Amino acid sequence: MFDHLFILKPNIWQGEGIISLNMVEEELSFLTKWDVNKRDEIGKIYATQEIQIAGISENMKNELIFYDFNEMDFLVEMENANIGKVIGKGVWNEDYIAWEFRNNELNFEGFEIYHYDIKNNLYKMHSEYVTSDQFRTQIDGKIIVKQ
Repeated sequence: MFDHLFILKPNIWQGEGIISLNMVEEELSFLTKWDVNKRDEIGKIYATQEIQIAGISENMKNELIFYDFNEMDFLVEMENANIGKVIGKGVWNEDYIAWEFRNNELNFEGFEIYHYDIKNNLYKMHSEYVTSDQFRTQIDGKIIVKQ
């Protein structure tokens, strides 16, 4: 099993980056905070992600559960007020941890990938999401353990 710090070890992570929306011409900056809990007695990891986007008063909040960890993959459940609950599949190796949501009845799909930058002890992230109404979001940023 790979020894990632993100998701697999309890911690608080802070991040920042840029969000591009196909409905808006300009890129928006964002701040994020992840609160990752330790595995429970049945192996589930609960995490909360909060995202604050510049110019938008209300923060977005995602509740995630990571579980069924195998040698190279896992399952992830994400829930938020806008899309409800979706279940996806994750993969990992020594360089990255990633997950995707595909083919669900909500017509919401996308992926997130977190590449470990060992030199700077942080994760560089990229994600893309699309909804049934063709609302597309692309996110690029980084996260680091809160000091």
